Amino acid sequence: MMKTKNIVDAAHNASSIVDLPEDLLVKTLYRFPEACLARLRCTSKGWNVLIKKDKRLAKSQIIILIGFRVYLASIDLNGVHSDNNVVRLTSQLSLKDPLSTSPKEVDISEVFHCDGLLLCTTKDDRLVLWNPCSRETRWMNNPVGHSFKKSNYYALGKSSSSNKYKILRIRQYGNGILEKCLVEYEIYDFTSDSWRIVGETSDWSIHWLNHRGISVNRNTYWLASSHIRGSRHIPDSQKDILLSFDFSTERFQSASLPVDDFSYVPMALSVTRQEQRLCLLAMRDVRGLYDTHVWMATKIESSGAMSWSKFLTVKQSFYSQFLILCSGMNFLADRENNMLLCPCKQQNSNSFLHIVGKDKHMGVDHHDAGSKCLLVCYVPTLAQIPQGS
Repeated sequence: MMKTKNIVDAAHNASSIVDLPEDLLVKTLYRFPEACLARLRCTSKGWNVLIKKDKRLAKSQIIILIGFRVYLASIDLNGVHSDNNVVRLTSQLSLKDPLSTSPKEVDISEVFHCDGLLLCTTKDDRLVLWNPCSRETRWMNNPVGHSFKKSNYYALGKSSSSNKYKILRIRQYGNGILEKCLVEYEIYDFTSDSWRIVGETSDWSIHWLNHRGISVNRNTYWLASSHIRGSRHIPDSQKDILLSFDFSTERFQSASLPVDDFSYVPMALSVTRQEQRLCLLAMRDVRGLYDTHVWMATKIESSGAMSWSKFLTVKQSFYSQFLILCSGMNFLADRENNMLLCPCKQQNSNSFLHIVGKDKHMGVDHHDAGSKCLLVCYVPTLAQIPQGS
């Protein structure tokens, strides 16, 4: 097999491939690792279009954050027999501070994804927008001033009207559990390198377990709680809601859930691995045991109305500790194989990733995984990082 460097060099020489039939070219590229295809997509627009349009090549990749480092991972759920051939870390993505003389890499705490770009928070409380393929970065001005009374949540999106990327920061004062709290939300302006407050509310709050929003069609969604004012004889209460932020209008709105507060407890949001569609995981109490149900949003209206389709049910009697994994977890839904990929490390276990299906559960071991693991469904892109004036 031709080495990756030779393939990339050949991509720069159009005459070397102009007479090669497309079908033969696709069959050749299909044999290469996903990390190699990611590099090729960033070589030229022609390669990007070819790899993106062919269903055999246009596979989303999985990014795993382990111990403050980001890795590309190959995950094969076909014919699962053991954890040895399911997950393979193909390469580490290197992020360095261009202003630092130290060869040490930046420690990454959180990763948020939109359109192939990664928004990362760092261990030293900084914010960076990163394209791992082109290795382009943009470090944002992120004023310090965190306190135990205030939580900052982030999201990356894109305005459909101006076609510009935006960063949302939610500054929540208080935990919002069984009580109202003030929520301010700001937008980062790439041109002026500054933040501007666009609104505030006390009508809803986001629990810290659900602070990591899910980007779908360039907007972001969270599981949140709305605060319902009571009366003289009825106390104040809370209701589970699906909250969305439109980066074009820069406003929040409620979206419809496929479940109700009486029979289901919404636990986590994610996307399907293949189609990048919004997913909801909810629990249902059945005579003291909790069943897990997963829905996929089949249609999303601008008004917030949604159509949902259930595609997976996991009986709690099969996996007694799945409820622990669900609370605030980050997961990926593989609709093709009817399975969930759930990162979670429990005490006295080397399993940093759990694969759960209707009648299947297995833990994937990685002795260096530590206690923190995060999954992101990533699609390589040629999109440029917005720069200031």
